[in-house]
Amino acid sequence: MAERGHSREQVSMIEGLRRHLRGLYFGGDPRAIAFQFGMMVIDLAIIVFFLTGPYLRAGHAYLLVDYVVAIIIAFEIAARMLVAPTLRYWLARPMTWVDLFILATLLFPNQLANFAFLRALRIWSVSQSRLFSLILRRQGLSDYEDTIQACVNFLVFLFVVTGFVYSTFFYADNVGGFVDALYFTVATVTTTGFGDITLPGTLGKLTSIITMIIGISLFVRLAQTIVRPHKVSFACPQCGLQRHDADAVHCKACGHVLNIPDEGS
Repeated sequence: MAERGHSREQVSMIEGLRRHLRGLYFGGDPRAIAFQFGMMVIDLAIIVFFLTGPYLRAGHAYLLVDYVVAIIIAFEIAARMLVAPTLRYWLARPMTWVDLFILATLLFPNQLANFAFLRALRIWSVSQSRLFSLILRRQGLSDYEDTIQACVNFLVFLFVVTGFVYSTFFYADNVGGFVDALYFTVATVTTTGFGDITLPGTLGKLTSIITMIIGISLFVRLAQTIVRPHKVSFACPQCGLQRHDADAVHCKACGHVLNIPDEGS
């Protein structure tokens, strides 16, 4: 009986911790906002460490900082597993596996150093957070959220592909550094195709094909968000259409009268 009571107490404590974490991660009160902002600052600091890691690797304190970051990410992974509705949902999230792989590169920096470029995907993770949207709204940039996120997606893709090309084909005759890898990636994404830098072998051809297909899609998406007519986010009460012209009086989908807030500028 004592063991059963102790087991129930442990389950109760876990549930209490889970509710508390969910309130912090998904809540909208000042305490939750402060927590989410703090996590975003930590993420940005980790990103800076990731991007400057190659230049700090020779220092004596590099491994210490590396393992401290690994502990932080391990706690973050455990916390997100607790707040997830189910274990299957948590495992189905792509960022879960990215974070696990990032953790592995931190725990084994010498063996997995070539895959350090994947750590830049945390930039994409930050841009998808609710706090990022909240900050844009508070800065009066909510109307440009789609454009900003499209820019982030495109830049992260460029960085990841550049990192892959650099780490995989560094010993190729015509890929002599990070700038060469970035030059090849941009030329491939924009379908410029100068041909002065090419990737050898079957893997090189597959890398070029994937870069062109995904990259041009992201590039077109970015161009669309920049050149399309400016629209505001305002849900139509009748049909739920989310985006309308800034001076719209009626919903284009159902004709319902709109009352879009306007500062008069």
